[in-house]
Amino acid sequence: MIATDEAAVAPEKAGWARGLLGWGLLFAGVFAFQTVAAKPFYIPSASMMPTLLKGDRLVVSKYPYGWSYASLSIHGSAVVPGRLFGTLPARGDIVTVARREDGSDLIKRVIGLPGDTIAVSHGAVILNGKPVPRVADGTADIPVDANVPCDEGMLAPFRKVKQDGTLVCALPLFRETLPNGASYDVIDLGDTYLPGGYISPRDEYGPIKVPAGHVFLMGDNRDQSADSRFTLAEKGLGGPVPIESLGGRAEIITHSYTGEGSWLNPLAYVTSLRGGRAGNSLRPEHR
Repeated sequence: MIATDEAAVAPEKAGWARGLLGWGLLFAGVFAFQTVAAKPFYIPSASMMPTLLKGDRLVVSKYPYGWSYASLSIHGSAVVPGRLFGTLPARGDIVTVARREDGSDLIKRVIGLPGDTIAVSHGAVILNGKPVPRVADGTADIPVDANVPCDEGMLAPFRKVKQDGTLVCALPLFRETLPNGASYDVIDLGDTYLPGGYISPRDEYGPIKVPAGHVFLMGDNRDQSADSRFTLAEKGLGGPVPIESLGGRAEIITHSYTGEGSWLNPLAYVTSLRGGRAGNSLRPEHR
């Protein structure tokens, strides 16, 4: 008969148990922090240019508007009524929102609050019967890279080489200012008809009234944003969204990637960093 050294086996099992418990507590702590305090996000599209570029990494704070089902790091698509310590966002805030169709987290800007009437005419926002002031401000000369190739469809006509040889996406830039003084840049590619005959979607919209407990969201890249102007079937937000669907407020860009180089190469995490993006605040200026 072979003797079993139970005294030696027990500590080994206890060590595994302590390790699993430690990892479990770590994941639980990260989940809790990202639910109640802040969570990192990345930008996968061009819908918020020029404020946010594809490849940007940012921090979203979870507490400014209280907490709801959308605050959870993992949540479904069904809207769960109720918000703990809920408050309304301010016009001009950039927020994350859980799309009701599939629960995907999108990022947009708050334009309309409960009771507001929203319309869009010739690409310009009309809020409560008055055009939102916006001033032409030249072009947003965004450097071309793998994440912003500027060679597809409606953007291709705006790709150009500057005098210094830099290849940029020279997009028409406007400074928009909401009634509360929140001011930020938006891109509008043209009044309905763009080069090549492209018809810009939702240059004409509404008017609609924002219901109680809802907000109206739009992307800063007005011709390439599936936002409250678009139906759920069009991968938009399906009109004004319930405040319960807001996950948090975008605060600051931590870093940004051009998308160039292989992610299997550790050096790419350094060589593909965009300069001048880290530390940019995502709160609107006030005038």
